[in-house]
Amino acid sequence: MGTTVEIAQRVDEELVNAFAYLLPQLSSSNPPPSREQLTEMVQSPATLVLIARVDGRIAGSLTLAMFRIPTGLRAWIEDVVVDGDARGNGVGEALNLFAIEEARKRGAVTVDLTSRPSREAANRLYQRLGFVARDTNVYRFTL
Repeated sequence: MGTTVEIAQRVDEELVNAFAYLLPQLSSSNPPPSREQLTEMVQSPATLVLIARVDGRIAGSLTLAMFRIPTGLRAWIEDVVVDGDARGNGVGEALNLFAIEEARKRGAVTVDLTSRPSREAANRLYQRLGFVARDTNVYRFTL
């Protein structure tokens, strides 16, 4: 399988359809983003929407969020999803390595992410790539 990773530059039917197909594989509780929401993400200076292509077809995505706070430039990997038919072929690794390099080039010194313990393969990948579990609590306030 030939995998390439790129930063989405425009929102077209292919991208909208890819998210409609991929996102339910990540979350059953959140609908895929609309064309307008994807456009907002692609155009935002705070997010990079990465897409992985396998043999030309979009087979995965990752969102890299970057924002400046008083202690530095923060980089967060969010919503990594790889099509079930493409898993085990290095797509997730390619997406993450691309995101790490982009964060480095843009001045971040760390990249953070969270992953549910039940996503065992993803957690093994993150550890293999050098991510280390932090001694922290993650809190959520639901609005």
